[in-house]
Amino acid sequence: MAASSRFSSPGWLLATHCALLLALAGAAQGYYPALSSTFYDASCPSAYNVVRRVIQNARVTDPRIPASLIRLHFHDCFVQGCDASLLLDDDLPAIQTEKTVPANNNSARGFPVVDDIKRALEQACPGTVSCADILALAAEISVEISGGPKWRVLLGRRDGTTTNVASANNLPSPFDSLDKLQQKFRNVNLDNTDLVALQGAHTFGKVQCQFTRENCTAGQPQGSLEDLDRVTPNVFDNKYYGNLVQGQAQLPSDQVMLSDPAAPATTAPIVRRFSSNQKDFFGKFVVSMIKMGNISPLTGRAGEIRKNCRRINSKGY
Repeated sequence: MAASSRFSSPGWLLATHCALLLALAGAAQGYYPALSSTFYDASCPSAYNVVRRVIQNARVTDPRIPASLIRLHFHDCFVQGCDASLLLDDDLPAIQTEKTVPANNNSARGFPVVDDIKRALEQACPGTVSCADILALAAEISVEISGGPKWRVLLGRRDGTTTNVASANNLPSPFDSLDKLQQKFRNVNLDNTDLVALQGAHTFGKVQCQFTRENCTAGQPQGSLEDLDRVTPNVFDNKYYGNLVQGQAQLPSDQVMLSDPAAPATTAPIVRRFSSNQKDFFGKFVVSMIKMGNISPLTGRAGEIRKNCRRINSKGY
C-alpha cells in the first residue's frame, strides 16, 4: 500500500516502530517470518481500501461485524497459525471444517463478509491477496473504524490447504481458568501482557448468554445475545478493563484475570494499568496483534492463494 495521510499520525508511527522492533528481534533469533507491511504495494495497491470498503458497507446493517471479524483472525491464528484454515468448509474426507468445533459453532461469524472481501479483491487483483491476509487486514480495519488504534499490518501470508480440528478443540474457552488461558497463550509464544491485551478485544461485540457469568435469565434462550461491554458495546476502548476492576466482566475467562489467586502476581496489575490508561492499552494491543498475526504463517512457496476462501484451489469454486 502506498503511503498516505492515514499513516501520518503519531499513533501509527509508534505502532510501526513497535512492528520494526519485533521484526528485527525475531529475525535475529531466526524464526520471524518474511512478512512486510508493503507486501502488496506493487501487486495490489488498493487492497487495504477494498477491504475497508466492504467492511464499512457490511457494518451499516450489522454493527457487530467488526468484533466478529477480529475474532475470526484470533481463532484462525491460534490453530496451526495464521493460515485461514478456519475459513475452509467441510470437504470430506480431506477437509473437516473447524467451524463446527464448540468454540466456533454458532459463534464464529462474518464468513459471508470475508467472501465479499475476497470477491472484491479477486476483481481488483486476481489471485494475489490471500485469505489469511484478508483476516489480518479485516482485524486492523475493524478495530480502527470502531475507535481503536491503527497499525500497519504485516502481510505476505499464504493460505493453508488443511485444517486442524484437534487444535481448534483446544481454543481458549469462556470457562477457562487463568492457568489454562496462560498455558494456551504460552503455547503460541504469547505472554501475560499479550493475554490481557488481546482479551481486550472483548471491549466490543456480543456473546450468547449461555457463556456469561450470569448465564441466561429465566426463560431466556441460550442463544440470546448480551453486550460484552454494556458501557460502550460498539466502541473499541478500555472500558472493558473498568468492568473487570468493578467485578462486572461478562465472561468468566475475563474476570479470572483479576480474581484468580495467581492474578495479583501476573495479570491483575496489567488489567489495572489498562483500565486507567487507554493509550497504554492501545499501544500494547497493537504489539500483541502483530505478534499474534505472526504465529506460524505460511510464506514464500508454502500453501497457496485461494481463489475461494472456503475451498482449496484443487477443489475449484
